[in-house]
Amino acid sequence: MQYTKFGRTGLSVSRLCLGTMTFGLQTEEAASHAILDRTADAGVNFIDLADVYPLGADTSLVGRTEEIVGRWLKGRRDEFIVATKACGQMGPSPWDKGASRKHLLSAIDASLSRLGTDYVDLYQLHSDDVDTPIDETLEALDVIVRSGKARYVGVSNYLAYRLARALGRADVLRVARFVSVQPRYNLLFRQIERELLPLASEEGLAVIPYNPLAGGLLTGKYRHDAAPTEGRFTAATVGKAGPMYQQRYWHEREFETIETLKGIAADAGESLTRLSLAWVLANPVVTSAIIGASRVEQLTETLGTIDYVLPPELKAKLDDASHAYRWGDTAR
Repeated sequence: MQYTKFGRTGLSVSRLCLGTMTFGLQTEEAASHAILDRTADAGVNFIDLADVYPLGADTSLVGRTEEIVGRWLKGRRDEFIVATKACGQMGPSPWDKGASRKHLLSAIDASLSRLGTDYVDLYQLHSDDVDTPIDETLEALDVIVRSGKARYVGVSNYLAYRLARALGRADVLRVARFVSVQPRYNLLFRQIERELLPLASEEGLAVIPYNPLAGGLLTGKYRHDAAPTEGRFTAATVGKAGPMYQQRYWHEREFETIETLKGIAADAGESLTRLSLAWVLANPVVTSAIIGASRVEQLTETLGTIDYVLPPELKAKLDDASHAYRWGDTAR
């Protein structure tokens, strides 16, 4: 495994991070623990969670992923960098979500209880709460850091201008500053290259992209003319998240691009899975890519990619084949 500094902090993390959003819904506890064992054996020391996981579950199951990982961490907490997130709906009350002082101070305690620990290494805002003043959010996060309940704070799913404003306000208020950003990023979603990644580079933020394989579409195993029967694109296995993944990626243009990418992979004698993940890791702004699995055998190829060096000429071909995704799609 390779390790790198986490932005401008003194923290070091593995270049692969284990995502856990399927644990407790698509993947039961025994299989989840097997996945954790396999990644730990490979040297992955970075685990990413969220209080609303398993993603796509109803509110009766939220928090289950943290509980599953918490039981696995017992007796070895200090061997891992543990990150979790807050902002999602965690209960029936209108204040059981968002980035208000009330919710965040309650949410961190609930996450720590489920995880069976007294601190997390990284506490992230899962999304941008535009209804809460950013100063209130930053001051609440500063309390969490100063109390020792989180070592660092970061964001996920933030627009560049909102993140830039939050960094500026943190400097003015002299409170804990965001040290990382967790965006969606892959060969089929490259919009963050325009503003978010340059901002992260300039500000020295760690970048930990999720969905490097586009929910599995970039494995090349799906066909547009065949309804998915497993994986993240079906509601049968991942509940409410299935339609979300179909909306993101299940389109004719994406499948046409994948056919082009599969041709590039075949010519190179490599799998599309390996090339897709290697392409994300080849971006010098990327700190650690978040990988996921619903079965332990799915990890063999993704974990092995860490030792693969993407040739510059091959990266250029992948860049060209996916260039249109840097600009988004105004048609939908």
